[in-house]
Amino acid sequence: MASLTSLISSPPSSTNNIFPKTSQLSAPIGRLQTLRKSQLAVTCKSSNGRSDPFDEVLAAAAAASRRDVLLGLGAGLYGAGAFVTDPFSAAFARPIDGPSQDVCKLATPSPGNPLQIECCPPAMAGRESKPFQFPSPSEPKRIRRPAHLASQDKEYVEKYKLAMKRMKCLPPEDPRSFFQQAKVHCAYCNGSYVQSSHTNLGLQIHFSWLFLPFHRMYLHFYERILGSLIQDPTFALPFWNWDHEDGMAIAEMFKDPESPLFDGLRNVYHLPSNKPLDLRWDRVTEDKPFERIRDDNYARVYELMVSGAQRRLEFFGPKYRAGDPPPAGGGGTSERLHNMAHLWTGGHNQQFGEDMGNFYSAGRDPIFYVHHCNVDRLWNVWKTIGGFRFDFDDYDYLNTSFLFYDENSDLIKIKVKDVLDPQALGLEYEDRPIPWRNSRPVPTAANAARTATAAAFGGPITSPSAFPLVLEKVTTVMVPRPKKGRTAKEKSAASEILVVEGIELEGDKVVQFEVVINDDPDNPSGPSNSEFAGSFLNIPHVHGNNGHNKFVTGLRMDITELLEDIGAENDDQIQVTLVPKKSDGPVTIGGLKIEYSS
Repeated sequence: MASLTSLISSPPSSTNNIFPKTSQLSAPIGRLQTLRKSQLAVTCKSSNGRSDPFDEVLAAAAAASRRDVLLGLGAGLYGAGAFVTDPFSAAFARPIDGPSQDVCKLATPSPGNPLQIECCPPAMAGRESKPFQFPSPSEPKRIRRPAHLASQDKEYVEKYKLAMKRMKCLPPEDPRSFFQQAKVHCAYCNGSYVQSSHTNLGLQIHFSWLFLPFHRMYLHFYERILGSLIQDPTFALPFWNWDHEDGMAIAEMFKDPESPLFDGLRNVYHLPSNKPLDLRWDRVTEDKPFERIRDDNYARVYELMVSGAQRRLEFFGPKYRAGDPPPAGGGGTSERLHNMAHLWTGGHNQQFGEDMGNFYSAGRDPIFYVHHCNVDRLWNVWKTIGGFRFDFDDYDYLNTSFLFYDENSDLIKIKVKDVLDPQALGLEYEDRPIPWRNSRPVPTAANAARTATAAAFGGPITSPSAFPLVLEKVTTVMVPRPKKGRTAKEKSAASEILVVEGIELEGDKVVQFEVVINDDPDNPSGPSNSEFAGSFLNIPHVHGNNGHNKFVTGLRMDITELLEDIGAENDDQIQVTLVPKKSDGPVTIGGLKIEYSS
């Protein structure tokens, strides 16, 4: 592999001008286009008049350097993999066979908004894709490290910056360019793609069992492109270790305005090194003590990885097959765990939360990929906890496929079954402590002593007949339980799930609320108390179903362990309180019920 010194001191003539001068960078935080220039942080120049400011800056930047970029790509070294399928299952199969190669629509951050965004990749129509091949076992492993520790490795940071600069200076039509790679998320997540076999139906990779495997694929190709641009097959992305107190803040390598790792469209209040990611951020409070954020974060990760994720359906999200309308909102606990980092990182003064705070623009921030590396890592961790925590073996899940361009600009068809084993992809994660594993919430004093009954926690009780209702204030309702006093065997066979159903909202609006059980509605508990059942948060996006952006979804919370902890296992009913948080649009709740998940 080429050393960093040789790459920097003797680059091809094409790369002599990719390092920016300070005077060329935009310092103030202000208009979107100005911030885009600081985001780019390279000397690529010119303009092409595209309607989307990101496209305008990045496309023009890359166009100016299209003759002057290091391409230096060798042939990929791949091995072969096999997977045995059941012929009977295949006969009735409905796996999603990737996006249509003939249909890709313009995207928009909001229905009716004049801003039209070209999220489609270089033309795929009529282009034959190649089947995915596993990296050769002889290839060196790529080891992903925590970003806050990798930031202390100057050699690594310079390699990462160099790879990103070269990716940003590739011609805009090159599918490996940052310009194109950033649009992948927009195309798959914001209504541009349709299903190949059902072109009347949008394709959405969020809110279902496809969330985790799709993003693993995305990271795989993105990472290999970066490594190829610096001729380093061992190059690996870092991961934002926000589930450990040492790594909760944005890592230092992403804060330098002169670096290609910087994005000017981040919340400036969250950039200081003493600002940990707040997984319960209410979009208002910025002065919480570090210890409170840390403890609540650990409790939230415990809820979404342990107590609330005992079954794979709850962790991955609902099943999604060819011919199904695109799933809407909610998602599994793995996705709900990841949502707040998007909102918290995105620009607080941007109309649509750009970059990280909106699906259409999230891929434009380099930290998006680092955030998703940690989500991917936690998928691995979840499977080590035990119990019923394992991947789906459903034929449709395993054989759902997507299309990506690789480091050789080849169009690759890759299936979910190809990415279930990270080691087969040549990928490993550096081991890290898991402090949240011991962060089981504790009940409030009333429930710890069991001095109150479900009907005596205060606050007015809303009649079930009042639903559906617009959630404008704290709302409490009594929810009957189909069965009380369940045995250990019954709990092992099926988890008890509290379902908030008929959640209706506009997809391009931030909507959030929390749910507590057998708690004081006037002083509802937070994640560190057992009464906290979960929360709902919608990240703005355009729903991929023929442009209709109002949708109905639900929220599922495994309360089996919660009921044990608050001493409510023998209760006929539970008191459920919905606590609205700062939202940008109305949300209607259809009702609440309890069901069982095996």
